[in-house]
Amino acid sequence: MAALAAAGLLAAGGQPAAAAASYPVEYHFGAGFVKGFFTPDRPPAGANDWSCRPGADHPAPVVLVHGTLENMNDNWGGAAPLLANAGYCVYAFGYGGAAGSPVQGTGPIADSAQDLAAFVDRVLAATGAPEADLVGHSQGGGLMARYYLKNLGGAAKVRKLVGIAPNNSGTTLDGITELGRQLHILEPANELLDDSCTACVEQEVGSPFLAALDAGGQTVPGVDYTVIATRFDEVVTPYTNAFLPAGPHVTNLTVQDQCPLDATDHLEIGYDPIALTDVLNALDPAHPRPIPCQVVLPVTGPLL
Repeated sequence: MAALAAAGLLAAGGQPAAAAASYPVEYHFGAGFVKGFFTPDRPPAGANDWSCRPGADHPAPVVLVHGTLENMNDNWGGAAPLLANAGYCVYAFGYGGAAGSPVQGTGPIADSAQDLAAFVDRVLAATGAPEADLVGHSQGGGLMARYYLKNLGGAAKVRKLVGIAPNNSGTTLDGITELGRQLHILEPANELLDDSCTACVEQEVGSPFLAALDAGGQTVPGVDYTVIATRFDEVVTPYTNAFLPAGPHVTNLTVQDQCPLDATDHLEIGYDPIALTDVLNALDPAHPRPIPCQVVLPVTGPLL
């Protein structure tokens, strides 16, 4: 079924058939994580071909932005090859961690946004494109990308932001942060956590970082936003915190509204067949792909 889903993703719309590349696409988070975790500085298959030039069908290069505690290789083993096979120029990078560390995305979000800004500039200079599209998971599709768009001039350089389980309104961590506040232990715990994962503290509901970022609104003019969420998200809680306020340039999607058989969680959603189809459709709405519906388990992915 996974093979059939892959074939459906690539064949529909007539666009991907013209692509020269043919990379294997991973739809299982567990397998993709194992393959990529220990080589964090290696781009995922299909990414970072600096000789790639966007064609008329896909004029904007795609920049993949990984999430907290992840890296570009273990996060994008599904999306990078899929997008490359579909004819996109695809790029990925690491941020918020020491070079060579498999665990990244932990540094201050404002600093990580600076890294994103520099990388987008590099991609635009290499490809000659005036704008890029961003596809991000968790922090990379939520607070960090939004900080770049709002505060670092990113809105002038980005057409679309596609967030996969983004943390747009922060997280309660399944209620742990609220319990900590009631017990008056959240602040001491945050002081300890801040040394190892500043971004984790900044993503909490009610954080000063989140309040400052949301002041004046969560979106900026000139950018189209797509949010892809799952009801079984155990990291961004409640899962509706992924969504952005409704508007003409905002599309909020839930995986289970498209297929009740799909029980993807926060980790698997970066590899999920439906979420990846939603990414393709958000980037190229003129050529929509059919949504595959199959049993998908948390973490481990498609059943067959």
